[in-house]
Amino acid sequence: MNLPSTHDVALAAERRTAARLLLAHPLIASDGPHADLFPLIRRHADWLGKRFQQVLGYRLLVDSSYARLFKAGLGAGSGHRLERSTGTPFTPHTYACLALALSVLVTAPGQMLLSHLVADIRAAAADAGIELEKTGRAAGKRTLVAALRQLVDWGVLIETEGHVAALAQEAGGEALITIDRELARVVVAGPLSQARDGADLVRRAADPGFGGPRTYVRRMLVETPVVHLDELTDAERDWLRTRQRREAQAFSELLGLEMEIRAEGVALVDPEEELTDLHLPGTGTVAQAALLLAERLVERLRPQEPGHPATGGTLVIGVAVPDGLVDEMLAELIAEYGQRSNWQRGYLEDLPSLREAVLDLLVRMRLMARAVRLRAESEGLPEGYVEEASEGRTVTDVHGARPGDDWVLLAAAARYATQVTVRPATAAGKGADVQEELPL
Repeated sequence: MNLPSTHDVALAAERRTAARLLLAHPLIASDGPHADLFPLIRRHADWLGKRFQQVLGYRLLVDSSYARLFKAGLGAGSGHRLERSTGTPFTPHTYACLALALSVLVTAPGQMLLSHLVADIRAAAADAGIELEKTGRAAGKRTLVAALRQLVDWGVLIETEGHVAALAQEAGGEALITIDRELARVVVAGPLSQARDGADLVRRAADPGFGGPRTYVRRMLVETPVVHLDELTDAERDWLRTRQRREAQAFSELLGLEMEIRAEGVALVDPEEELTDLHLPGTGTVAQAALLLAERLVERLRPQEPGHPATGGTLVIGVAVPDGLVDEMLAELIAEYGQRSNWQRGYLEDLPSLREAVLDLLVRMRLMARAVRLRAESEGLPEGYVEEASEGRTVTDVHGARPGDDWVLLAAAARYATQVTVRPATAAGKGADVQEELPL
C-alpha cells in the first residue's frame, strides 16, 4: 500500500480547513474577520465548489473580494436563526427589516447617511405593503438597529463615520455608511423569484433536487446536532443504513467530522468543537440548567428495555414528558443550584422564562421536541419527492418510536446525562475525588 506523500497530506489539510471555514461561515469577505484564510479558499475554489456540489448540493461562488457558500434549507423548524448581540432571537419584524434593508442596498450608492438609509427602508416597506413598527419609537429603533448590525457583521455595511447604533439614541444620531453592493446581492440564498409565499420558500429551499434522499440526509447530518431515524423518510433511512460507513469516511476526509452511529440515529461529531453555533455543556444559567434538567429527565424517564427491530426489540427514539415535570425539576434545580451557582436573578425569579429558554436550547440541540408529525409520516416533503424505499427493501420501523402528546425527551439526551464518578482517596489527598463525566 502506498502511503500519501507529505504534499498530499498538506493539500488535504488545506482543503479541509477551507471547507470547514465555509461551512461555519458561508459568507467570507477578503477583508473580514477571516481574511487570513481567504487566500486558501481562492486557491482551492474549483475543488471546493465541486465537492460541495457533489456532497451537499451547495453552490459555491468565489470572487476576488468574497466567497459565498449558498446553503439550502431543511424545512420548517430546522433553520439556523439569527440573534441579537444579547442572544435574543430575531423576531419576524427584525427579519422583515433585514429583508427590506437588503432590497434597498442592492441599488444604493456607495455611501449614504444613516438617516437616508432608514428613510429608504421605510419607503420600501410602504411600497411592499408592509407595516413596520414606527422607527421613532424605542422598540422600533432597536429592531432596525439589530438588522443593520447584522449587515455590518456580514460586511455588507461599513461604519465609515459613526455607528448604526446611533439610530437608537434618543436624539436620533447620524452616521456615514459605506455599502458593499456585491455582498448585498449574494446574501439571500433562497429562490425568491419562484416562491409564492414564505411557506413555499421554505419548502423550495429544502428540496434536495436531483440528489434526492442522498443529498437531504447529508445536509441533515452536517447542519443539525443529531439525526433521529423518524426524522427521515423510508427512502432516506434506507440510503443512510446502506451508506453510513462509507459516509463516515467521506465526512472525515472532507470536514474532519466523526460519525457516531446508534440504533436511534446518527450524529456527526466535531473533535475540534468549531463547527457549531450551540454548546452543551456550556456556560451561563440556561446552559447549566439545561444540562442538569436533561440529566434528571433521563434518570426519571429512561425506558427499561429499549431495543432495535432487527434484534426483535422495540425501537425507542423518544419518551413522553409528563405534564408539569419540567417545572417541578426546574424548581428543584433553582433551589439546589440557583444561588450557589450565581444563576441570573431574572431566571431565578421567573420560572416560566427559565423554562422557555431551557426548552428552546434543548430543542435546538435535538434533545427534546414537541410532539408533532414528522418526515417519516410524510410531513413537509417537497412536491413529488420520493419517500418510499426501493421495492422489496425493508427499512427500520419507526412508527410509535416517539410517543407523546406535548413534549418528548429524545434518545440523544442520554448522551448528555452526566454521571458522578467517586474515586477513592489517594495518598496525595484526603477524601474522595468526585467528578462529573459524560457517558461514552
